[in-house]
Amino acid sequence: MEMYSTGSNKPALSIVSTMYRSRQFLDQFLEQCLQSVRDIGCTEFEIVLVNDGSPDDSLAYALSRKHDIPEIVVVDLSRNFGHHYAMQAGLRHARGEHILLIDCDLEVSPLVLREFKERMEQTGCDMVYGYQEMRKGGMFERASGGFFYKAFNSLSDIKIPENIATERLMTRRYVDALMQLGDHNLFMAGMMSWVGFDQIGMPVKKRQREGKSSYTFLRRLHLMVNAISSFSAMPLIWMFNIGMCITAVSFGYLFYLFFRKIVFNDAMIGFTSMMAVMTLSLGILTTGLGIIGIYIGKVFKQVQNRPTYIVKDIYR
Repeated sequence: MEMYSTGSNKPALSIVSTMYRSRQFLDQFLEQCLQSVRDIGCTEFEIVLVNDGSPDDSLAYALSRKHDIPEIVVVDLSRNFGHHYAMQAGLRHARGEHILLIDCDLEVSPLVLREFKERMEQTGCDMVYGYQEMRKGGMFERASGGFFYKAFNSLSDIKIPENIATERLMTRRYVDALMQLGDHNLFMAGMMSWVGFDQIGMPVKKRQREGKSSYTFLRRLHLMVNAISSFSAMPLIWMFNIGMCITAVSFGYLFYLFFRKIVFNDAMIGFTSMMAVMTLSLGILTTGLGIIGIYIGKVFKQVQNRPTYIVKDIYR
């Protein structure tokens, strides 16, 4: 598999990244991108940077660097749509025969390109993805990350590798297939696994990010809910099964009370336990309605058929 050059006007390689509060990383990130393409001897490439409504001067800096790095392509979105939507925009506007998707926060260096390329050439696969053998961060970050992947894989028919990273090298045909998906509720890791093709993992080391991550606990929780509800109806099935169990127990308890009334003439028995069952039933009912509401909301968003992002300007 040859990645050094192409015989067409398409670049051999596209490096795709998103920008949100990224100004402090961009200088070093771009230098490492240039070093990575030199390492593999690639002369026809582009660096696609998607501005996801960044509030800092990431856009202005990226545009200023086009003077000395003409291979930079800036896709400026009309507002902040979110990381997964910005990644989709970058992949859709990348023209390369091979595409490296990577975050620009330098947790993983663009210099991994050489190892990704070698693994792809050795195996002939369509995607080489990075994963962490041991998650970085503190105990909470590692535990919550592990819980996310175990919960998703246990509830979904689609399995994704645990501790998978954003960074991956993909072939043109793989990205074209990925862009055919019409999902409006994006969970890119799940979509990438669903597409299929030959996918090979490679361990990468992620260093601790400088500065505060934009992925707060609430955003991670929202991502987990979105991921599971986008790829599995299992929560609805579980709620049905739990509801049937509670109904059976309630009828059994009602029969028991009726029996005590007839045999022992008890006017009221088990008031505390009865109230506990009612409270539990109400809580489960409310949770079930909430889960149904999540799925209805996703259906509503899908049938609206609004674009997942809007491009304001493209600078090539």
